[in-house]
Amino acid sequence: MDDDRLITSSMRMEDTDIEQSLRPMSLSEYIGQDKVKESMSIYIQAAKQRGEALDHVLLYGPPGLGKTTLANIIANEMGVSLRVTTGPAIEHHGDLAAILSNLQPHDVLFIDEIHRLNHNVEEKLYTAMEDFALDIVIGKGPSAKTMRLTLNPFTLVGATTRAGMLTSPMRDRFGILNRLEMYTVDQLTQIVTRSARILQIDIEEAGAQEIARRSRGTPRIANRLLRRVRDYAQIIHDGIVTLSVAQSALSMLEVDDLGLDRTDRDILLSMIHKFGGGPVGLDTLAAATGEEAVTIEDVYEPFLLQLGFLMRTPRGRVATPLAYRHLGLPYHKGDQNGTPDQLSLLE
Repeated sequence: MDDDRLITSSMRMEDTDIEQSLRPMSLSEYIGQDKVKESMSIYIQAAKQRGEALDHVLLYGPPGLGKTTLANIIANEMGVSLRVTTGPAIEHHGDLAAILSNLQPHDVLFIDEIHRLNHNVEEKLYTAMEDFALDIVIGKGPSAKTMRLTLNPFTLVGATTRAGMLTSPMRDRFGILNRLEMYTVDQLTQIVTRSARILQIDIEEAGAQEIARRSRGTPRIANRLLRRVRDYAQIIHDGIVTLSVAQSALSMLEVDDLGLDRTDRDILLSMIHKFGGGPVGLDTLAAATGEEAVTIEDVYEPFLLQLGFLMRTPRGRVATPLAYRHLGLPYHKGDQNGTPDQLSLLE
């Protein structure tokens, strides 16, 4: 299960409280995403000078990169309250009306997983975003009447990991669109160092850099690994997170130099040893590894594709020479639809 993975970028139960304490509260404290910070700073200052609500903001990108944190920062910088909900939680028109009618002028409404909004609710949201009004139907049949509810001007901040699943009408109603990028090792090192300071963890720069290097470009994973390395250092060593302590702890956790865990490696090894490196169909790969096809496609593949360890072809998935090299295996050149014994060694 994805929830059991230490290096999953999805939110886990243990992350909820700790992320709240580590979350920066202003753009100046926020590390990384420099282009997003620069543009948002301008938009926020301009809106405040005009005395208006900030235009609606769409934040999209992989999970764990700070979309919720940015929503909190936007509300803090605007000096207004933040209301948080998720797309699946707004099931009916009444739910939406209750949320919107309780917003004060210029408040920020944050909807996570906005691509999962009910279609009927989404259509009602269009009028609220454009005209700050909500049309409510009272009664049924021929006697039904429509009443327009006037809303206070507000800012909708939508977050999604799948921008392609948003409908065009919804996407077009956002005035500010920001894509969050994966973090560099230097940026993650700064985040780990900052988190260690807040959590009162004694850490050396080399130790912080080692954790950052194995965090798959994601702050959420970096903070989670930091907590596990802290536990290891506290019990096995003297509590100080050095380079050697970080390396030992992460090796125990089976997180390798590039941030791959056992399941990532099992998928690649299955492709190489059982199917000659591919091409192999998704369902076949799922059956061979014991994972669900949708889990492989949505959870494991994106990072392997990003590293260049995996290719999607019309005939199926293929392990690349980079994957062979990382696993310490000789790469065989030839028709990768055959078995390893049928392939000739690449000189």
